Amino acid sequence: MRKAFNSELLEPLIFRIRERRVVLDADLSRLYGATTTPFNEAFRRNRHRFPGDFAFQMTADELENLRSQIAISSLQSTDSPKDSSRRSQFVTASHGGRRYLPWAFTEHGALMAANILRSEGAVQMSVFVVRAFVRLREQVAANTAILKRLAEIDKTLVQHDAALSDLYRKLLPLLQPPADPPKRRTGLH
Repeated sequence: MRKAFNSELLEPLIFRIRERRVVLDADLSRLYGATTTPFNEAFRRNRHRFPGDFAFQMTADELENLRSQIAISSLQSTDSPKDSSRRSQFVTASHGGRRYLPWAFTEHGALMAANILRSEGAVQMSVFVVRAFVRLREQVAANTAILKRLAEIDKTLVQHDAALSDLYRKLLPLLQPPADPPKRRTGLH
């Protein structure tokens, strides 16, 4: 099963919370081949290894916001049922849901979590998780460069539009048909 994973399959499990890209504890434990409860117990025993920029507990508002985002995206998704491994466990959770607020792990926290589990599978899977984070970071950088270039093109187009408008105003009198010469009057005036 581990060979079937790659960073593209893990990207739907990475969310943006508090301006950080994170993986939730339920998804991370599933990826590392553990259930959420033992995973969180190992995390609590080693909490001193996880500073605030490695892992943080979500607030109730953040959790509700995330649930609504996941529900909306799953309704719009065209994933087949066999792709359910790509969805967060918040959508597929049963038995009344969670009794505590979930923990969110950043890229560094996900790597540290693999170290506290001490299983070979978790260490191997952590490579895929880190690659997924790196891939998303590269995509954001590429998108930023594209948006910057589009802004430059837009600025150039606005300048060209102003220059063409000015040129049109100057040429408009020349494009008008010449006025008819005055008719000569006959007779005495």
